[in-house]
Amino acid sequence: MKHPLLFSLLFLISTCVFAEAEFLVDSDWLSEHIDDDNLVILEVRYHPHRYHTVGHIPGAIQVQRFKDLGDNQGYPLMRFPSKDQFQSTLRQWGVNDDSTLILYDDSNTALTTRLFYLLELYGFNTEQVKILNGGTVDWSAFEEMTTDPTPQPKPGSVTLKAANPKLFVEWTDVYDNIVSSRDPNFVLLDARPREMYTGKVVKHSISAGHIPGAINIVSLDGTSAQKWRDDEAIASLYKEIAKDKTIYVYCHDGFRMSLTYLQLKHLGYTDVRLYNGGWSHWGNRLTLPVVEGEEPYSGDFAL
Repeated sequence: MKHPLLFSLLFLISTCVFAEAEFLVDSDWLSEHIDDDNLVILEVRYHPHRYHTVGHIPGAIQVQRFKDLGDNQGYPLMRFPSKDQFQSTLRQWGVNDDSTLILYDDSNTALTTRLFYLLELYGFNTEQVKILNGGTVDWSAFEEMTTDPTPQPKPGSVTLKAANPKLFVEWTDVYDNIVSSRDPNFVLLDARPREMYTGKVVKHSISAGHIPGAINIVSLDGTSAQKWRDDEAIASLYKEIAKDKTIYVYCHDGFRMSLTYLQLKHLGYTDVRLYNGGWSHWGNRLTLPVVEGEEPYSGDFAL
């Protein structure tokens, strides 16, 4: 016979392994807070023109996903913007240090997570940042969109910090710890679609395939119908990865890897770092090694 107190404790633990994602909110939450004085609504659409043609949530400010979330003078363009560049952009959107930000997109949160990550990278308090789970689909099912332009807000005064070096890596780190030394304390994740990982499809690069040693976990598999899947489904994607590892993540342009970052952090992984430039950087450097096929290592790298 099971002790009733022990049984209750085990049940409680089994049902509370993962806390509800505090940064995910629904359209009801936004409806209740849309007129808050310190709320800033930011829309990141895959096709930015739809902010004007299809419409946006009333009061939303347009975020142009490449120009506003990358280094406009860098190569590739989607390296992280500098602190000063990103701070200037946030101030143009009317963001202050005490602002509450609500982010939404039409791409299963892959675009908003890039913005969320950059805010965390530069020290903004992400407890003040919310993501609309369901994006444009969730909102438009019950509420109106508008094509009326949002008035230019009063410039904000947000002050960012230097980039947190524990949140990103450069290609040299990937080369040292994964390709060269194969340090077992590190894991490299490729968040792109499977056919791009294998090299069957070549996109956003000259080279086909993946970085030697990378394993493929498609972050968008943790979403469905513009929403995050439940924690059990997301956890199953990453079940083979121990939480005591340092995890490097990359994708094409920095969106899918940002979704991976937030998924892993939500699941309790503590050391997750994004490759600044990703495959758009590595795959266009012809001297850097690549592997094609289903396995992390093949050919000379399998020896």
